[in-house]
Amino acid sequence: MRVRVGTSGYAYKEWKGTFYPEELPADAMLSHYASRFDTVEINNTFYRMPNARTIAAWAEAVPAGFTFVLKASQKITHVARLQGADDAVRYFCDTALGMGAKLGPLLFQLPPNFKKDLDRLRGFLPAVSQEVRCVFEFRHDSWFAPDTYDLLRSRNVGLCVADTETGTTPLEATADFGYLRLRDEGYTSEDLARWAGRVRELGARGHWSEVYVFFKHEESGKGPALAQEFRALFG
Repeated sequence: MRVRVGTSGYAYKEWKGTFYPEELPADAMLSHYASRFDTVEINNTFYRMPNARTIAAWAEAVPAGFTFVLKASQKITHVARLQGADDAVRYFCDTALGMGAKLGPLLFQLPPNFKKDLDRLRGFLPAVSQEVRCVFEFRHDSWFAPDTYDLLRSRNVGLCVADTETGTTPLEATADFGYLRLRDEGYTSEDLARWAGRVRELGARGHWSEVYVFFKHEESGKGPALAQEFRALFG
């Protein structure tokens, strides 16, 4: 199992002086980041649909072996709420595929007030290109049930395990890859060791070939340090 560890986003001026050199220009941040991590979760694509030019620029800025996770547009998850968005989904997938081997999973994060609707999810999934992997972050407790997990497993769709201030997603493996978003700013070394154990356990249970783990951006700049400490737990 390959364990990829990074942060949610990378272009933060708050990280200058801790993770980034003080004088590093903004257009050099991604290359610097990619010299230390092998994956990043791009949140910008939630607010603005990416285009081929942007995708190409990101891919060119990082070495072989680096992967991007793109967060699906809010037009798909929050405005259309997975319904009637086939054209937007196809555009998003086709554009993302321009990254080639540097593309990781696509993250679909649903609104907190989006209750379980398996018929809608079942109808939505065929619009997602079979050439991409996808993962869903559900933020309403109604989704966390065996029938949800069965649907995800039937399509090899990942369940995002999110650890937030309001709780932790059930530790279920639904695909041949894993995806965790660790959002606490105050993880201790003991906390990270426990999460590393959970990753290994889930990986064995789900037969994961790969797992993505992302730490939160915060103004204190702790995210990169937590990510580096966590990655070191896997050698």
